[in-house]
Formats: sequence, structure tokens, C-alpha cells
Amino acid sequence: MKTAIYPGTFDPITLGHVDVVQRGLKLFDNIIIAVAGSSKKSPMFDVQTRLQMVQDTFAGDLRIHALSFDGLLVKLAQKHQATAVLRGLRAASDFEYEFQLAAMNRKLDADIETVFVMAREEYTFVSSSFIREISTMGGDVDALVPEAVRLKLRHAKGVKTCLD
Repeated sequence: MKTAIYPGTFDPITLGHVDVVQRGLKLFDNIIIAVAGSSKKSPMFDVQTRLQMVQDTFAGDLRIHALSFDGLLVKLAQKHQATAVLRGLRAASDFEYEFQLAAMNRKLDADIETVFVMAREEYTFVSSSFIREISTMGGDVDALVPEAVRLKLRHAKGVKTCLD
């Protein structure tokens, strides 16, 4: 059984993230979605809420597991016997940062590969930061996020969606 870890803050999870997971399932038997606590960012949602949105989004698919983590990604991969880190690329601007992360992870553990998948065209402009910004200004992001996120955004302070 080949397992990949898909790390991120997922604040919130988007349909672009869902697409990466679906593509990853063509290559791996299991995917662990690792929701980072992210002390460097100021997330809209706390880690438990983000984890719950991920779990709700993939409920019923036994090949997908979600957990929260802090610390080194390679240690998490080792703990769960993952053979790869799954990452999505939207545009060339993502590549340099992702390349640096992959190189550092390879330096820390040469047995864990990083696998990149390209985002579908309809998701190349979608990012969690755009979702947060647009939704806090009252914009409609419903077509860009899973149902679990729409419900949380609806109840977030100062956020409007077309569900309102």
C-alpha cells in the first residue's frame, strides 16, 4: 500500500485542494491530509475547524485520512510510513517555493519523494487566501469551496455567501 501525505493549512480547503487529492488517488492507495497548525500564519479558522472541514469534505472515502500536525513534515511521513509528499501546482510562481520545500525534505529524508500534480485550469486562480479575502468582503465563493466550507464561511464573523 502506497501512502502519500498532502500537507497544508487548508484555511479553508478549496475545490482546488479536492482536485489534488482526487488526482493523487490515481497514484496512491491512501492519502493523509495533514492540516498544519501554522504558527507563521494567522488563520481564519482554528486547526480543529479546518480539520473538521477536511474530514467532512472527504467523509465516506476510506482511502483518505485527515489529521492535524505541528513539526517536521518528514517526521510525520516517517511515522505514517508515507512514501511521498503530494503537492499541487497552480502556476509557475508556485514552483520555486515548492521546489525549495521538496529539496529540503529530500535532504532530511531521501526516501520520501515529492510528487507534484498540476491543478485543473478552472482552479489555477483559486487559493485559500483569495477565498478568505473575497468571502470577508461579501463576495460569492460558493463555486470554489466544498459544502462543508460554505457552511463554516456562512457562520464566520463578518462573512457572507450566497447562502445568506
